[in-house]
Amino acid sequence: MPGPYTFILPASKMVPKTLQSKKDTVGLRIPDNKIVMAIVNELGRPILSASLPGEHVEDYTDPEVMFENFRNEVDFVVNGGIGGTVPSTVVDLTGDEPVMVREGLGKWED
Repeated sequence: MPGPYTFILPASKMVPKTLQSKKDTVGLRIPDNKIVMAIVNELGRPILSASLPGEHVEDYTDPEVMFENFRNEVDFVVNGGIGGTVPSTVVDLTGDEPVMVREGLGKWED
């Protein structure tokens, strides 16, 4: 970490209920992105985000398109260039063995 992986872990009591799934788990990712890491460091806390939807990926990866689509719903859009369109690899670490839930940018080897 950082890298193209999201890890599913048991949610501790410190994780707000609104961020937990019905299974009392939480997905954790530390992106390899200098802008995101600078914002997190300045805030002193993690950022809540969602995975990209399957369709219309450009709506969520091109800052100019994002601004046009969401200008009335957000205060600002940080233009760090066009983002990646391949999602992270999701690995469930809640059982005895790691299980790949979604294959993505991160390499997966048994």
